[in-house]
Amino acid sequence: MSGATHELVVVGASAGGVEALLSVFERLPRGYRPSIACVLHLPEKRPSLLAELFGRRLAMPVREARDKEPLQPGTLYVAGPDYHLSVEREGCFSLSGEAPLHFSRPAIDFLFASAADAYGERLIGVLLTGASQDGAAGLARIHRQGGLSIVQDPDEAQVPTMPEAALALHTPDHILRLRDIAALLAKLDDRPC
Repeated sequence: MSGATHELVVVGASAGGVEALLSVFERLPRGYRPSIACVLHLPEKRPSLLAELFGRRLAMPVREARDKEPLQPGTLYVAGPDYHLSVEREGCFSLSGEAPLHFSRPAIDFLFASAADAYGERLIGVLLTGASQDGAAGLARIHRQGGLSIVQDPDEAQVPTMPEAALALHTPDHILRLRDIAALLAKLDDRPC
């Protein structure tokens, strides 16, 4: 990995994910500069309260990602229900009603693969707790494209299936506990003020 500036962090989680995501995001410093895009498996056809919940708890702006919305630094975007979330090379989001992947829409692999292609070495991918294989292939793709890959320590994960699936596909740059993931993300926010 070169000395690239990290512009985007993509994070995926499923079962046990709300608590895990909050544990990481609450530890990020005020003024954290990279954009963050997050997929948490959600029930179909029901409105999501994630943006509202995270917005009340976090120091950074939080919103549900909208189609063709440009990514803003220092903002956390959450995927809404029943649409895949992807990132385009132009630095904006795209929503898709394509078939579910790993029985999920939104799917983590969809976001991770698009972000890997759009951001390459300027990307950090983080895969947390969950009960499926989703995210493993996308995280491996992030790694192949020069981005930084981080997997939650399966011993700490509420449901270790997703971290274990990622570890079966590739050797990530880091296998860390939640508090250490947050510390590393803060350390890698290396842009000059």
